[in-house]
Amino acid sequence: MFTEVKSFDEFLKLKEEPALLAYFSTSACNVCKVLKPKVAELVQSEFPNMKLAYIPSDVLPDVAAQNQVFAAPTILIFFEGREYIRKSRSIGIGELQREIDRPYSMIFSE
Repeated sequence: MFTEVKSFDEFLKLKEEPALLAYFSTSACNVCKVLKPKVAELVQSEFPNMKLAYIPSDVLPDVAAQNQVFAAPTILIFFEGREYIRKSRSIGIGELQREIDRPYSMIFSE
């Protein structure tokens, strides 16, 4: 499940993970509330080595601004500390899965 980020330093520490999905949202975003469990389910079933972070943009505007996030929902995907994928507003689960699949399999191939 999602780790709720409480500070900018905590977010920087999470970015050190081999794979991180950062979910930026606000309390007023109804689309975000529907999408968030679907994203969690996708990552848990298809990408088990990826960490999930939830960043409340309205509570932590500094974290959102540092990552140039100005819309909700926004999903940023980091591999080895580098941003690989950025999705905002209209996010399809199937499309997200296809985009994560290749870099994820390169890092976690056995």
